[in-house]
Amino acid sequence: MKQLLGVPAFARLWVAAFFGETAEWMLQVALPIYVFQRTGSAATTALSIVLGLLPAVLLSPVAGVVADRWNRRAVLFGVCCGLAAVALPLLAEPGVTVVYAVMAAQAGLASVFEPTRNALVPELVGVAEVTAANGLMSVNGSVARLAGGWAGGALLGFGGLADVITGYLGVLVVAAALLAKPFRRVAAPAAAREPVVRAWLDGLRELTRNRRLRRTGAALVCTSLAQGMFLVLFVVYVLDVLGGSEADAGLLRGVQALGGLAAGFALATVARRVTPAALLGWGSVALGLLSAVIWNLPLVTTALGAYVGLFAVAGAPGVVVGAGVLSEIQSAVVPERAGRVLSTTFAVMAGGTTAGALLAGTLVATTGPAVLLNVQAGGYVFAGALMLVRKRGFRVASPAAVVTVEGCRTSSPPATST
Repeated sequence: MKQLLGVPAFARLWVAAFFGETAEWMLQVALPIYVFQRTGSAATTALSIVLGLLPAVLLSPVAGVVADRWNRRAVLFGVCCGLAAVALPLLAEPGVTVVYAVMAAQAGLASVFEPTRNALVPELVGVAEVTAANGLMSVNGSVARLAGGWAGGALLGFGGLADVITGYLGVLVVAAALLAKPFRRVAAPAAAREPVVRAWLDGLRELTRNRRLRRTGAALVCTSLAQGMFLVLFVVYVLDVLGGSEADAGLLRGVQALGGLAAGFALATVARRVTPAALLGWGSVALGLLSAVIWNLPLVTTALGAYVGLFAVAGAPGVVVGAGVLSEIQSAVVPERAGRVLSTTFAVMAGGTTAGALLAGTLVATTGPAVLLNVQAGGYVFAGALMLVRKRGFRVASPAAVVTVEGCRTSSPPATST
């Protein structure tokens, strides 16, 4: 890890990622709560989440080509500036319609940011060190979740949305400043001369013609559906089932960073050679089972301390699932198409999350949150089974298996929440 942080370009990206993800978590926690408070409706909360995800699906072709065609550091800098600009209307604590518009605009910019950042890491550290580098990125993301999740909920509860946005802008400016200066000794991605649609289709074929990636895609759909249900049901769960506050919601989302820290360090060191399929499979099963315990615990107690501990533990399999998804994909993708394939992956995730949010928002008034939360937990367990059970002989993938294929690349995406 010291060797990686001794690479100036990667160290600067690592710190910039911390500030960028802290800002992201501030809004990710605060805005759904703000909408729920203004409307009192889980359906409108679900709509806000959908509008924050749909642009990622629609802009996937353009986002992937941008990530492969232009200087990736400059793209990240421009996205940070754009995120700050589109958030300015929220300083006036506007109505729900304006919040919807801002979430959609931010999602469009984020659809460029994520594939670009994940494609940039191998440029900075080299293929051999990508797993460890992304383990460090996971550590960073976990700390950002703790800081940003807590700050978003606390600032909203104590000062309102304007205070959240003021803090968000300040943190985002730091991230942009760190990305403003060009990186040294970084090879720019090869210029793609084919039309945008054709370039995107080339990346899409990487996903559809590879049997290994098709199986991963099926598991990814299941985890994305579960994540979308969580985003809606979590607000209802904390405020209505547990009788908690906005600050409690931010604390529970943020405290997952503690488990995520442990998982990130493990991925960067002792677990760096575990197969991506095993990471995704066992992580999903663990996350699903732990989620089931959390959702049913109110039958025994609603004491906040018990949930703080369980959510902290749940952060570990969440990070493992996220690492497994992109590690499995990036190990089979050529560098020149990494941005396009990652962009398509994030679009699939956004589409599944959108469907899950709509499902939860539509049914929660009829079924109540308890039933849907258990369905959500089951989705993770099913995704894990898809990755662990192999067709030939129905063998279970070993968590201790080692990646030995020369030239494999692995990476970690943003952590999955329970």
